[in-house]
Amino acid sequence: MARKKETPPPPPKPRFTLNPELWKQLVAIGLIALALVILLSLVTGDRGPATDFLITSLRLFVGWGVILAPIWLVAAGAYLFLDSLNRLPNIGLERPLGAILLYLVALAFIHLVVKSLGGYSDAKMPVMDAGGMVGQTVANLLVGAVNEAGAYILLVALMLVGIVMALNISLTQIPAIVQHGLARTRGEAFMPGVKINLGPSRTQPSLIPPLPGKGDEQSSGRRASVQATASQPRGDSTTARPGAREKKPAVVLGRAEEPQPPLPPMMPRIIGEVKHEWTLPNADGILAPNVEQELSQSEIRDRVKIIEQTLGQFGVPARVVEVSQGPTVTQFGIEPGFVDRKGTDGQSKQVKVKVSAIAGLANDLALALAASPIRIEAPIPGRAMVGIEVPNSQTALVSLRSVVESEPYVKEESRLKIALGQDVAGQPIVADLGTMPHLLIAGATGSGKSVCINAVIACLLMTNSPNELNLVMVDPKMVELVTYNGVPHLVMPVITDVDRVVNALQWAASEMERRYKLFATAGARNLDGYNRHQTELNEPKLPYLVIIIDELADLMMSRAEECEKLICRLAQMSRATGIHLILATQRPSVDVVTGLIKANFPARIAFAVTTQTDSRVILDGSGAEKLLGRGDMLYMSSDSSKLVRLQGCYVSDDELRKLVTYWRGQVVPDGSEPENAGAMAEAAPIPLVQRPLWEDVIAQQKAQAAAAGRDELLDKAIEVVQQHGRASVSLLQRKLRIGYSRAARLIDLLEEDGVIGPPKEAGREREVLVRGSTPADSREWNEADEEE
Repeated sequence: MARKKETPPPPPKPRFTLNPELWKQLVAIGLIALALVILLSLVTGDRGPATDFLITSLRLFVGWGVILAPIWLVAAGAYLFLDSLNRLPNIGLERPLGAILLYLVALAFIHLVVKSLGGYSDAKMPVMDAGGMVGQTVANLLVGAVNEAGAYILLVALMLVGIVMALNISLTQIPAIVQHGLARTRGEAFMPGVKINLGPSRTQPSLIPPLPGKGDEQSSGRRASVQATASQPRGDSTTARPGAREKKPAVVLGRAEEPQPPLPPMMPRIIGEVKHEWTLPNADGILAPNVEQELSQSEIRDRVKIIEQTLGQFGVPARVVEVSQGPTVTQFGIEPGFVDRKGTDGQSKQVKVKVSAIAGLANDLALALAASPIRIEAPIPGRAMVGIEVPNSQTALVSLRSVVESEPYVKEESRLKIALGQDVAGQPIVADLGTMPHLLIAGATGSGKSVCINAVIACLLMTNSPNELNLVMVDPKMVELVTYNGVPHLVMPVITDVDRVVNALQWAASEMERRYKLFATAGARNLDGYNRHQTELNEPKLPYLVIIIDELADLMMSRAEECEKLICRLAQMSRATGIHLILATQRPSVDVVTGLIKANFPARIAFAVTTQTDSRVILDGSGAEKLLGRGDMLYMSSDSSKLVRLQGCYVSDDELRKLVTYWRGQVVPDGSEPENAGAMAEAAPIPLVQRPLWEDVIAQQKAQAAAAGRDELLDKAIEVVQQHGRASVSLLQRKLRIGYSRAARLIDLLEEDGVIGPPKEAGREREVLVRGSTPADSREWNEADEEE
């Protein structure tokens, strides 16, 4: 009897897969819309059946308190909306409880006042219309507990308690606040002596300056700010450094949510001799939070099924044993299966599928999954599986804050730690620029290089004060890095002229040599050892120096010989002195990223490129041509040749503006500390104070450039043209045995020195203006005079 074919179970019914955060936003929209409907009904008096029932019910419970119902609904909607975006201020439980207490006190007070005035004797006003059922209940409880006079006293006391809890202020500040409000209403100046502390909320209105002489929290001449607790951890003696996440210093935000730190005096111009107390920024008030997006489980199951079926159809049995979801791609871990193969003895045996067989089916998998490009990592480093990286249907941005606040970043103790992004499993990746020790970034236009550079700079500025880090930035495009002008970390303004780049690199090389001499004097081997020696002697320490060049191709096109020589010299020798290089280019060709540069830059980041040749130039291997762009990158660390796929951190222009404004706010135009220094720092969009390149260094570099421009064969060239009484490129080539380029340069130098005249006609010899003193020259000169 034939077996009855089993019918497959029916597919499960679809369920709601909307993100819980989106549900909160929908409820928030409903509450705010309901508040607007109630408000319009109360103002216009035009009501429908639903609004009439709603308002009647509210009046029954809260009486005249129905007027505040729209405010409560809007507050609840805003709470849910901010909670869904992970931007909810830390207001605690005291403030909502204080507001509710004030609301109940108001309802009970209205009930008692209207009752004492005989308002309920009128038939038009029900007993519970003024304070509602809630007000009547609270009032009756108080009157029953004491008496009517005692109820008023208790209501006043509860009102003061509610004010203190809701506003988080002292009772002694209430009269001054009222007086200040009246003065502002009359258009008068605000009154000093009041400091409003709004607690740990993220947004802070403009505060009233406190009186001087009241302790550290009320220092005169500084902008009012939220003070950190006395137990706030500090790093070195010159820098207030945040410790653990729960001990970060309070964020100071102004009226337009701009950072407003204390304003220090102007810094000296000499590196390593700056003694100043700087306050580091906090990520909470500058960096935006991250909004995570996840693939639905049904989509992941469908892709797993397609991958296994496609591989099986091509005779490559395998199964998915692991799924790692990242912000850009999802990596499916494939465990190769076994196939039957006949051996030499004619018997079949189980043989594991070759890894190359899976890697060769990349295009077939891309076709089956309708996703391109697909990258196959065969095998995953340290794992017994092959990774198939499939682009997500929706790419999620990785905010810089999500990596900065992660555990690996917090545990990293290096001063030069940088947040790179998240890997294919969504894990944050943090690197140390000090151990790289230099970084090369390359990729096509629009692939994310500039954003990556900005994220690196933001990490450095948020971790180090100007006493600990100095920056030199080169931006030939004049649009990417010039926004950092005015940051006190800069040794010189952002360099936009290509001709000045060589001078800056020469200065960096001389600074490196100066540091090595200091190390030899102190008996130190590197910057950390020297700084420890200086700390023991209570002497100023040397800061790290990071040189950032945004577009290397532009430099290699104009000054290739000088730039390559200086860059390679710095890259080879500057690690011990604390000098590090970050190079970026959008043209990864062999004439820009030369072999000598690649040899000194083991740490590299490759963004999306157009061809496999460009990928091999950057990474010495393929893979970058299959990236998706918009921050998708391959990272090769200095201690491993294995590539790690990351989604780079995204930092917006608004976040960078807040960070730059924060550091600009700590520098005053004239080096003093006026009372309105904060307003001056906010109003100035251009850098106020900038430490320029030293004048003596500029003069020294000009002298070196002039000496370098004088060819060593120039004196011999002068003798040749004076002996022959004529000058030409071919003459110098023959007599000096040099090439055409050098001979033409010598001709130009002779013309600049006034030895020969300008060219008359193409191909003709030039006239010699300065004659020699040889006998032949004298005879020719006399014969010319006799003919004249």
